[in-house]
Amino acid sequence: MLRNSLLSFFKHESSTGILLMIMTLLAMIVANSPLKGYYDAFLNTPVAVVIGHLTIAKPLLLWVNDGLMAVFFFMVGLEIKREVVEGELRDPRQVSVPAMAAVGGMLVPALFYVFFNWGNEGAMKGWAIPSATDIAFALGILSLLGKRVPVVLKLFLLTLAIIDDLGAIVIIALFYTSGLSYAALGIVAICIVLLWWMNRRGVTNNTAYVLIGVVMWVATLKSGVHATLAGVILGLFIPIKKNKTSFQALEHSLHAPVNHVILPLFAFVNTGISFSGIELGDFTHSVTLGIVSGLFLGKQLGIFGFSWLAIKLGLGRLPEGVDWKMLYGVAMLGGVGFTMSLFIGSLAFEAGSMGGFDMVDERMGILIGSLLSGLLGYLYLRWTSKPVRE
Repeated sequence: MLRNSLLSFFKHESSTGILLMIMTLLAMIVANSPLKGYYDAFLNTPVAVVIGHLTIAKPLLLWVNDGLMAVFFFMVGLEIKREVVEGELRDPRQVSVPAMAAVGGMLVPALFYVFFNWGNEGAMKGWAIPSATDIAFALGILSLLGKRVPVVLKLFLLTLAIIDDLGAIVIIALFYTSGLSYAALGIVAICIVLLWWMNRRGVTNNTAYVLIGVVMWVATLKSGVHATLAGVILGLFIPIKKNKTSFQALEHSLHAPVNHVILPLFAFVNTGISFSGIELGDFTHSVTLGIVSGLFLGKQLGIFGFSWLAIKLGLGRLPEGVDWKMLYGVAMLGGVGFTMSLFIGSLAFEAGSMGGFDMVDERMGILIGSLLSGLLGYLYLRWTSKPVRE
């Protein structure tokens, strides 16, 4: 009975979002209890892999953020590849409105953040934090509404979020790299050429691609470019047209470990905020205000405003069965940055990189902004939509 209930839960679209919430609450409870010492020790557990002269030694926290999250981005790369080749991103007429929405959803939140933090060099490193949208969480909340929202609205949000992820990948590559090693980058380039050659030659053995991908991940890790980008690149080179069954099997095999293990574990190790040293000023800090306003207000204005602009310019139209109220509700859900915002925040505010910046925990703003966007977005859509009758 319990086994069947668990299997039914994990098959549900909202299961990932629920697990993320549970792990976030658990992390915050542990971080504010006598177990905090064990939590910190767990995050800082040294883990090393040594192969000859090659050594990769990092605390467990960074193995999750740099290693396991590369698997998540590998899945994102596969999803982008599938959507471009045979999905929503294939037809420019269908993708124009969500693409414009994604651009607005990245640009306007960043402007909100910049407004609150202009002139503070340390704080300005976090400008991209409110630009991200958490696909799993946002779609999970939307799925809780069941037949109150049409399937095409979910596809709109999915397309928007995938393009948003593409934007986040570009931002990470351009703005969150340091201390480049050109020798390691040379190895990355060789790996990319090999992947391209295999793709062009029609090689369909996914294992061969993954093995080269592992080498590319290590080289990317050593290069100074964030290692998760290797996952995206690998996903984009996996062939799909002559390898459809195997491609689908690979993508499907990643869903459970990524959505039910990697993302919840990422949430657990990154959201353990201790409230012992938090003061009222932390809630009104420019970084907190910039993130909260960017996620909650900037996302709404950016996604909805740029969608309206795209439609008025004749670049596209609203999906059939979707009205402006529904679109505004989706714009609110776009403010659920959560895992992607946490990830960018970890890159922007790495320990020791703050200079003279008055340190504040950016995770607090991410949680508040995401909570407001998710809760109010859900309530708004539930209030404005009616169940679809079959």
